[in-house]
Amino acid sequence: MRCAACGTARTVLPSGEPPPEALYESGTYLTPRPALDRAIEPLRALAERDKLRFARDLPPGARILEVGAGDGRFVARLRAVGFDASGIEPSPRAAEAARARGAPVAKASLENASFEHGSLDAAIAWHSLEHLDDPRTAVERIRSWLHPGATIVVACPNLASLQARIGGDRWFHQDVPRHRTHFTAAGVRLLLEGAGFRVRRMSHLLVEQNQLGMWQTLINRLTRGRDIGFRALKRDLGPGSRRASDLLITAVAGPVAIPVAVALEVGAGLARRGGTVVAVATRSATGNR
Repeated sequence: MRCAACGTARTVLPSGEPPPEALYESGTYLTPRPALDRAIEPLRALAERDKLRFARDLPPGARILEVGAGDGRFVARLRAVGFDASGIEPSPRAAEAARARGAPVAKASLENASFEHGSLDAAIAWHSLEHLDDPRTAVERIRSWLHPGATIVVACPNLASLQARIGGDRWFHQDVPRHRTHFTAAGVRLLLEGAGFRVRRMSHLLVEQNQLGMWQTLINRLTRGRDIGFRALKRDLGPGSRRASDLLITAVAGPVAIPVAVALEVGAGLARRGGTVVAVATRSATGNR
């Protein structure tokens, strides 16, 4: 189903039921092998430093909630630079990993989490709203926890991106059935404004997700299976006759595709067609604007 006004789409599963929790406890949501995990840590740190720029306008000690905080890595980063940060995360495995990291992340979904009305200075929903059937209700609930003038940061894949156009149904970020709502940048703006926020800025140039998404989308056009490089990293390939040939294609074409993907994604970001988009908005005092 697609919105004629903004182009945002929604996947409706035949059963009408939300995806099972197991989808977030295995496969591509697993951590890489320990050696690989350590090897990509510098890239994670770079992505986290890039994310911090979206909190640069907040005062020291600001109370920030990350919605869908995963293993608490970014909550810990926010606390390290002086914010009073915490998170909620529905995945038991991820919430446990956050606690082991020392990050205050509660195992809770948006539906059952509870915060005092107007008690938060900021909320960050980083690649979480696309997993919901009803993001409007979620954003309105987050709004109730923010005081007037507080900030919300929303990041999600961009269905109007160059990546999505190149990939079609083989676009890396078209992660059905985990992704239920497929936003465009215009759709994110309409969602926030309709829920009582004023959008201050939107960014299409990002370190996290964008270059990887373009690279894997390009490789997906060559392989029979999807996301072979990313799934190999996450130990999610499984058996199959196509596995060897797809791995070979990825190994040969992957290095060649890296500079192509970076150039394409930087150009797409400058043209405001980045693979993912971030909106920074302010909670209005009253009304819908």
